[in-house]
Amino acid sequence: MTPESALVISITPAVAPYPLPHFQSYIPDTMTSSLATGLLLAGDIGGTKTDLAVYSAERGPRAPLAQCQFPSAKYASLAGMVREFLTGTDLTVEAASFAVAGPVIRGSARVTNLSWNLDEAELAAELDLESVGLLNDLEAVGQAVPRLNSSELHSLNPGETVAGGAIAVMGPGTGLGEAFLIWNGDRYQAFPSEGGHASFAPRNELEAGLLAYLKRKFDHVSVERVCSGPGLLNIYQFLRDSSHAPESPDMKRALVAAEYAPPLISAAALRPDPDPLSHAALQLFVSLLGSEAGNLALKVLSLGGVYLAGGIPPRILPALREGHFLHAFTAKGRMAELLRRMPVSVVALEAALLGAALRGLEITVATPAD
Repeated sequence: MTPESALVISITPAVAPYPLPHFQSYIPDTMTSSLATGLLLAGDIGGTKTDLAVYSAERGPRAPLAQCQFPSAKYASLAGMVREFLTGTDLTVEAASFAVAGPVIRGSARVTNLSWNLDEAELAAELDLESVGLLNDLEAVGQAVPRLNSSELHSLNPGETVAGGAIAVMGPGTGLGEAFLIWNGDRYQAFPSEGGHASFAPRNELEAGLLAYLKRKFDHVSVERVCSGPGLLNIYQFLRDSSHAPESPDMKRALVAAEYAPPLISAAALRPDPDPLSHAALQLFVSLLGSEAGNLALKVLSLGGVYLAGGIPPRILPALREGHFLHAFTAKGRMAELLRRMPVSVVALEAALLGAALRGLEITVATPAD
């Protein structure tokens, strides 16, 4: 794969982002020798895309020196992707911190929706780095959540934050990640989970039909099968095949040609003249997402708030604000009033990359005091 085939977000000079038409090196003249040493590579590794960026302790986790997005499945390994990225930047890093979409156990991880096996020691040796750290992607989002400001959040329910209360984090994307934060007396500490792989429990006859439909495809129907990008496609196909709404010829052709179909469905649902089947699929998706968010909120008693991160929530914000999400979130019987008081927000930025940078700078580079 050539460098030009990667999608570049920016290579960042010292003052403001400098958009590039293709991947290339850009080292500003104002960069000091101190910024050229002790650099950290951070990454958010997902089943669909991987974001990589280079950071310095001096500029901190919100001002990457270089940043680029790659299609994950088109690379045989993370190491090959990293080499291509660093060659394009002409920067030398000493350590790396990667947020991974999957469980990290004793320094090793397998990306859940990608055939990559990652190991901290092996990556450090392969990339000639002093250290490599892996953390779950939703744990990385959790690292970032306490640092987010109001401009980086979209409120769905203002609620009443309880100081020191637990925080719940969900990240629907290629899969469904879930995590939580606990106040340890000094700061919030993030903990990962694999709650997205817990069983999907239908709430009504329509959802019971969805479960039966998916049981014909999968041995185990997890909540991720309905609360993720592929989950939206599963819902669309179920509603189509159960004659809930007809599929338009235009949508049929578009979905057949699409490399990744879910964004087409959500976009068609949110048009001023929405596609009926796509609109019905997105409404059910949002309701299911709200119900699962409510489940997680009850399990960790998230009086500190609930945060929806990942690639999907910001793109479907109008649908999340229509009311179906919050209705399903609070529809928990005797606990409904408790849930109505919980703040719920959508994270507007790629928080996993920020969290990976925060963790890496904190552990390996020692971020300077504000």
